[in-house]
Amino acid sequence: MGKIMAIDFGKKRTGIAVTDDLQIIASGLDTVETATLMNFLQQYFSENQVKEVVIGLPIDLKGNLSEIETDIRKFIGEFETQFPGITVHRLDERFTSKMASFFISQSGKSKKRREDKSLIDKVSATLILQNFLENKQR
Repeated sequence: MGKIMAIDFGKKRTGIAVTDDLQIIASGLDTVETATLMNFLQQYFSENQVKEVVIGLPIDLKGNLSEIETDIRKFIGEFETQFPGITVHRLDERFTSKMASFFISQSGKSKKRREDKSLIDKVSATLILQNFLENKQR
């Protein structure tokens, strides 16, 4: 069946989450420096079968796209050129960082770990993927 991957794209860091091969469970995979994201994806795709990718759509509270959308669209263009066989989906990512911070704080992690932005990015990607899976089941 192949995995589904979620990408929480950021200017500095990008959070990544994937499903299992049966596309049932969303799990945080990693947080990578955005500058090395394409290299990371090439390596990961060479070792794993990924059929779809979900990329967060950064919409603010007023319904407007945030500034990073320009960078995301550029990334998507490069992604689709490099990986034409992988379907790209977009999903509203409003509140995922705040929800990620909340869930991390509830997990009993130390204050230093709770403020670790790379952990927040990875959990945010996991939330995007979980939301996508739930929407897909409906």
